Parts: sequence; structure tokens; C-alpha cells
Amino acid sequence: MIDHDDIEAAAARVAGHVRPVTVAPAGERRWFALEFLQHTGTFKARGALNFLAERREAGVLPDAGVAIASGGNAGLACAWAAAREGVTATVFVPETAPAVKVARLRRLGADVRQVGREYAEAAAACAEFTAGSGALASHAYDHPLIAAGAGTLLTEIVAVRPGVRRVVVAVGGGGLFSGVAAAAARHGIEVVAVEPEHCRALDAALAAGEPVDVAVDSVAADSLGARRVSAEALYWAQQPHTTSVLVTDEAIETERRRLWTDHHLVVEHAAAAALAGAPDTDDETCVVLCGANTDPTDLTTA
Repeated sequence: MIDHDDIEAAAARVAGHVRPVTVAPAGERRWFALEFLQHTGTFKARGALNFLAERREAGVLPDAGVAIASGGNAGLACAWAAAREGVTATVFVPETAPAVKVARLRRLGADVRQVGREYAEAAAACAEFTAGSGALASHAYDHPLIAAGAGTLLTEIVAVRPGVRRVVVAVGGGGLFSGVAAAAARHGIEVVAVEPEHCRALDAALAAGEPVDVAVDSVAADSLGARRVSAEALYWAQQPHTTSVLVTDEAIETERRRLWTDHHLVVEHAAAAALAGAPDTDDETCVVLCGANTDPTDLTTA
């Protein structure tokens, strides 16, 4: 399992290359971590850069480049980081991936392959490609370097708001949650992991005592639609400083629209999921708004 040293090493690799998180007031003792302002529009730039920079340091970044399967956001981050390292990124996404993400992947120079209806089908095609091409296999969330990179976000939040006692994050496969929970353990901070009711890989793993496959059907599935959570995420979800909660699609839609009408913030459904699951408490709480690669045309000021 990753630890504080892994996150410190990741912070050293990404320093000066990622955008430090902006933490904005959002009400009485509540803050928003505006991580959707990050390169490529999500926190995932942190893990992708840490992964490829460490592989370059280790001398195992091949000329064939890197390949990844993604719902969209991890692929964007991988393509961005690959361009920084001067290698090609081949990105496998489901046919259902939002057009806005596919178009941006191509603008970043990625070789985009659309396969299947779900992330798992794209992942199978990616595994076949890496086996035959010699490309380095990356992962959307299930790798210690990816999770440690994501954990640098928590370190930055604490530096800006040392009084924060709780951080709320949305969970898909668990990379962001794992990194944040690992970093939070050092600071005595509670981490709330939020999932849609019908994208509940972490909740199901907790119930089963091991990662298990789940059905995926949610408005946030493009970002949170992993069928199976990582073993790392399950480990951290079993620790006493973490809590897992489920929210409805209706609550996600409501909070996404409220973020626009009340704050003029355009975010993905995944980011709104975190807010939908944030507890009403007197403790100082920071809600991570994790991404904004979305089509805003369904939002209204009405």
C-alpha cells in the first residue's frame, strides 16, 4: 500500500509541472478544492505525470510510448503527460465516451481507439494492444504511482487550509480516494468517499470484503463507472479515518445545477457527486470538485 513517503516522492516529481490547487470558500466552514482547474481539467494529471516521470527515471519508458484505457479523463491526463515526456499515447475509450473528451484527446495528440460500451471493454482492448506493441501499460486508477500522484492534492489542501478536518471525494475506481486517504492518515483528517448508488464498486467491495464486479448505470458513469475498485482503495476504505456513502443520480443532478446557479461553476457529474455526499457538519470540510470535462448546455440559470 502507498504511504506518506510515496506521496512526498510524487510531490517532488510533479512540483512546478501541475497547477497548485485553488481552495475557495463555499459557505460556513466549507471549502471547495477547485481541482477542475488542473491541466486537462481533472486531478488525474497529477497521477499521470508522476507515473510517466518515475518510469522515465527508472529507464523503462519505451519508444512505443504508453497506452491506457479510460472513460476519458485518465486518457486526457495520460496524453498530456506523454506529450511532456515526448512519447506517444494510445488511448482506448468506450464508444459512449463524451464527444467533448474524445475531441480533446485528439487535440492533445493521442491515438484514440473507441471500443465497446463500457470501460471494461476498452480495458481489454488496451491490454491486447500493449501485449503486442511494446507500449507501456498505464491504468486509469489501479497503480501505486497513479494513486500517489493523486494524493499530492491532499497535501496542497492542508498547506492552504491547515484547519480542515474532513475532505470529501467522489470515487470511481478509487485512485483519487486511495491517494487522498493515504495522505490524510498522516494529518488526522477524515476522508468521505462518495459514489452514485448505481456505480458502487467501493461500497460493494466493503460489503464483500474484497473487490467485486458491479453493474454501472449512472449519470456520472463516464467518470465514476469502474466495474471494480482497486485493492488499494478497499484497504483505505477499511481504515478508521474513512467513510463510504452513496448518493442518488437525482442528488448529483441537483448539486451540479446548484454549483452553476449559486457559484457559476461548470463541473462534471462526478464533481457534483462529491458535493451531494458531503455531510452537514460544524467541522471544517473541503469538497474536491474533481473535473470539468463536460458539456454545459444542459445547465440553466433558471
